[in-house]
Amino acid sequence: MQNQTTSLTPTALNPGPPHARAWIITDGKTGMDVQARGVADALGVPYEMKQVTPRGVWGMAAPWGPVAPSERFGQPHAQFSPPWPRLAIATGRASIPYIRALRRHAGRSTYTVVLQDPKTPAGTADLIWVPAHDNRRGINVITTLTAPHSFTPSRLAQLRASVPPPIAALRSPRIAVILGGNNGVYTFSKADDGRFASALHALGQQGASFMITPSRRTHEGLIRAATAATVPFPHIVWDGSGENPYSQFLAHADALIVTADSVNMCGEACATGKPVFVFTPSGGSAKFARFHDGLCASGATRPLPATITAFEPWSYPPIDSAGTIAAEIRARWRP
Repeated sequence: MQNQTTSLTPTALNPGPPHARAWIITDGKTGMDVQARGVADALGVPYEMKQVTPRGVWGMAAPWGPVAPSERFGQPHAQFSPPWPRLAIATGRASIPYIRALRRHAGRSTYTVVLQDPKTPAGTADLIWVPAHDNRRGINVITTLTAPHSFTPSRLAQLRASVPPPIAALRSPRIAVILGGNNGVYTFSKADDGRFASALHALGQQGASFMITPSRRTHEGLIRAATAATVPFPHIVWDGSGENPYSQFLAHADALIVTADSVNMCGEACATGKPVFVFTPSGGSAKFARFHDGLCASGATRPLPATITAFEPWSYPPIDSAGTIAAEIRARWRP
């Protein structure tokens, strides 16, 4: 951390069976791994990560095609071989052929879960989770407002037990500024960067301090705009060196600002129970609109105003989607 100050609430779950063997099957994308690990951690089951990278025609055929014969699925010493896990969680298009193959080999001895719409029939897994803003529904489909992640109430409580000195030195209200970037739906124009900077500066004039962290998709123009807007006020900007203080920012913020382009980051911010302002750049889609409308209706988020003349905090029950999904799995799975 570089200090540049001068510059659905589920019921508590019992831990899972101590020797429950679980597999998490993903293509290795960070966002997918975070979601699956969050559910497994909420269940309290030990798990093994299984990264899959089908190539050539087998990769192009996913999620509908089979696993490549060269992977020797189910044979001794292959990546996927007995003993079969008691639980398997898969997410991402590339993982779907593997979860189907596992169901055929392991039968009812393995309870299978798919996170995100697999775009395949209901029989792909025992349980399918999709975010509420997706259209898929069914008898074995469950939904939550946000995606699962690892910021459980207990983890946030542990983080809040000790405040890092650079954060403790910031005045209140401390505003965590979580920056996304361009994707297939949203594009940050120079005008958008300027609107964002103006809103931050207005908050600073109301006495706020800032904790700013970019993501891999954040463009330099947005980082420069956010930094320049907060230079007159106490602030921390993570410059990419050392450990990302993102988790500490979440835990110790009095309020948060998140760009609308990231479903995961918005969901993690809403796990805090603290006010979340959402900044919307150019673009958008009906699917993202449903997501943000749902969060706003829940009382967790509000649009970031162009100018804030007074900061008035609000509260709501923290959204713990991983816990909610884990509770549903526990109710259906009989390990």
